[in-house]
Amino acid sequence: MIEVKNLTKKYGNHTAVDGLSFRIEKGRIYGFLGPNGAGKSTTMNMITGYVAASDGDVLIDGVDILKEPEKAKAMIGYLPELPPLYADMTVKEYLDFVAELKKVESSSRKEAVEKVMEQTNITDMSRRLIRNLSKGYKQRVGMAQAILGNPEVLIFDEPSVGLDPRQIIEVRDLIKELGKEHTVILSSHILSEVSAVCDHILILSGGKLVADGSPEELSAMMGDAGGIEITVIGSGETALDIIKQMPQVLSAAFSGQDESGNAKILVSAKDGADVREELSFKLSENRIAVIGMEKKERSLEDIFLELTESDEAAKEEE
Repeated sequence: MIEVKNLTKKYGNHTAVDGLSFRIEKGRIYGFLGPNGAGKSTTMNMITGYVAASDGDVLIDGVDILKEPEKAKAMIGYLPELPPLYADMTVKEYLDFVAELKKVESSSRKEAVEKVMEQTNITDMSRRLIRNLSKGYKQRVGMAQAILGNPEVLIFDEPSVGLDPRQIIEVRDLIKELGKEHTVILSSHILSEVSAVCDHILILSGGKLVADGSPEELSAMMGDAGGIEITVIGSGETALDIIKQMPQVLSAAFSGQDESGNAKILVSAKDGADVREELSFKLSENRIAVIGMEKKERSLEDIFLELTESDEAAKEEE
């Protein structure tokens, strides 16, 4: 659906986006992750044709965004981080105006506007001036204008920024619903948001793509999926020594204490094997009481922090 080839954007001596290449397949929800300044918004702006690339190509269903911008942009609905709203218009006036700009057929324009207002739950606000709307409703109006014209691709840049928890949940639910009929690209630095709605994740760091895959694929790519955390009575020194000597164990280290002061040990097995049964038998043989055992999965947050560590270190040096 979207093919990005060697996409680069430079501002003077600063390279905001550095040779990005990836594909966006039809009918999926993609999440763009990265710390502030990683190049997410710049990439979005180049994909949608808002900003010209210094180098590289963007193809929307085979159409070059620079060579045939009108044809390519007709397939995209875009919500920038700051929604492009006209404060002195009512919601309906604004959406009518957007429908006209998008060349929605005049015979079906009224129906199209009513449909997107219903989808974004802003029908009751149709006669309100945009300037008098809350942040949450302004964001909904921004999403409504992106959906108008029924584009194949929807791109949302930080759609829940500044919203309260209830509004964030509502926006997530709307994105999930839209994902059933559209290809959706969601840019965010909020990990929980991406985890909640996306089935494919791209992580940017320092203007470069450092990871591309499903949450499960990213976890596998990073190797150890987390390991096993075992809780034993006492300080755990003897238990740790025993565990380290087991041939199936790759590494073991103290990870904390429970409320009673009993030791917690995080164990990583070779090849990601499940060694809970072996651990239990071995410690029992040595008369060490095991009072808890839990399989730990590596979270998206763990993966994100590890992949973007160099980006944050570079910022601190500046």
